[in-house]
Amino acid sequence: MNQAIDPKLLNDPVFLELMAEGLAIQDRFAAEPVYAKTGKGFLKPTGVDELKRIKDAKKQNKSK
Repeated sequence: MNQAIDPKLLNDPVFLELMAEGLAIQDRFAAEPVYAKTGKGFLKPTGVDELKRIKDAKKQNKSK
């Protein structure tokens, strides 16, 4: 399988944003031992601080 990135995508702002977001959360994925061969697993939470930031941002958006 070819893992090379299409050069046209390297200038696409949406692709770059998605790639940055994916790389930022990559370390939070944990494979379940039972599903190690299939790659299934779960996303580890970052903690309460992240949830608080999300809720605060939603409140600010609703008040606008």
